[in-house]
Amino acid sequence: MPRIVRIHENGGPEVLKIEDVEVPPPGLGEVALHVKAFGLNRAESMFRSGHYVEAPVFPARLGYEAAGIVSEIGAGVTNVAVGDHVSVIPPLSITRWGMYGEVATVPAEVVVKHPESLSWTDAAAIWMQYVTAWGALIDIAKLRAGDAVIITAASSSVGLAAIQIAKMVGATSIATTRKRAKQDALSAVGADHVIATAEEDLVARVREITDGKGARVAFDPVVGATFEQLAEAMCEGGILFEYGALSAEPAAFPLFPILAKMLTVHGYQYKQIVRNPERLAKTKKFVLDGLTTGGLKPVVDKIFSLDQIVEAHRYLESNQQFGKIVVVV
Repeated sequence: MPRIVRIHENGGPEVLKIEDVEVPPPGLGEVALHVKAFGLNRAESMFRSGHYVEAPVFPARLGYEAAGIVSEIGAGVTNVAVGDHVSVIPPLSITRWGMYGEVATVPAEVVVKHPESLSWTDAAAIWMQYVTAWGALIDIAKLRAGDAVIITAASSSVGLAAIQIAKMVGATSIATTRKRAKQDALSAVGADHVIATAEEDLVARVREITDGKGARVAFDPVVGATFEQLAEAMCEGGILFEYGALSAEPAAFPLFPILAKMLTVHGYQYKQIVRNPERLAKTKKFVLDGLTTGGLKPVVDKIFSLDQIVEAHRYLESNQQFGKIVVVV
């Protein structure tokens, strides 16, 4: 039987268990994979600990994205064949289609034949970050040349994806990180400006960078005290995306900046894109084109083995990483 990572209760990384589990064959519209690698996401840490938008049904699988070889296809599947090398766009349920383990069953519509030049580790580090960033910045905000976008938690995989996407469309990226240690690395991947928020005034620096106008878009998974600062740093008519909850601090609602500047605050998940076939098709084309031309290139920070899944989650929660954490199987 294949080795599968499951949880039987919420808690810290230690609740992750590798178990021998019988995995049923793919059903209608599904594909089975021999998993070669899977990427880690902060959402999976939140799901494991019980602080996510979807609650686990125990025993629960977890994992949003993977890369591997198609081993079996269910009825009605025509987009891939047995033996294809593919990667997986995160499906709509983390527990229904979990990917941590040697085998995964996933909906065929989220399986993509990626460029052959990609390694398994790179292929496992593509879709969550680029779908999340593309959906907010391009599909919804219509980010374009001349716009300024604030990207918080910029050294995360999604933050790095947002920097790359902003560069592709000619927008000015303003990356934030707590301290200057990651400044050179962020500049190297294309950030136009880097603000160390523990050492600099975020609002003052954004106004300086934008000649007093403020940023049209902000892309934030932190919230907490950052929420109010971002609202202050926006231009009139700007759009502020909140797609996570990394800060444990309460977030005061910045009523007056939002009213005065007529801002849009958009609670956002990648699912807005995945559940819409037309938008999903546009995302696939943008990302595959970007990977082919080199405009998009996943940044892999550290690689763990399947047996190190607990250590991998501990590292994920340490906030030391620059880019994606990948587990090879």
